[in-house]
Amino acid sequence: MRRRTVIGLSVAAIGSLVAGAVAFAGAVHGPGREAMMRRMAAAAIDGALDEAQASSEQRAAIYTARDRVFAAIQDHRRDRSARLDGVLALFEGDRLDDGLRELRGQIEEEHGKIADTISAALVEAHAVLTPAQRKAVADYVRSRRHMHP
Repeated sequence: MRRRTVIGLSVAAIGSLVAGAVAFAGAVHGPGREAMMRRMAAAAIDGALDEAQASSEQRAAIYTARDRVFAAIQDHRRDRSARLDGVLALFEGDRLDDGLRELRGQIEEEHGKIADTISAALVEAHAVLTPAQRKAVADYVRSRRHMHP
């Protein structure tokens, strides 16, 4: 076999392995993973608000902000398959440079939207909590930081 053919077959085999691993990971984790992470985040927020003795009005405002963050992340995850298809198409093509820069820019823009949503949620939580409550929330987070180094 020609060297070029061997390289092409090697790249195809590696690409197939990567695609299979991604498909297997998606099948193993499935949609339940996102729901579990959402429950864990909601429980952590509830725990912090319990420590701060937040009122029902404060909780409602913070839950609204939390739900906007969850929605932004879900929107980002919804496009994951299309992004992967785009990366694989770029990888298979002759020129990677230009398309990769554009794809990276799109991903950075999406991450920026999530970061903006998180920042807005923090500002809203800061605005509805008293200084003593904010300290209680910060202390709660500090005391559990060792759980997720």
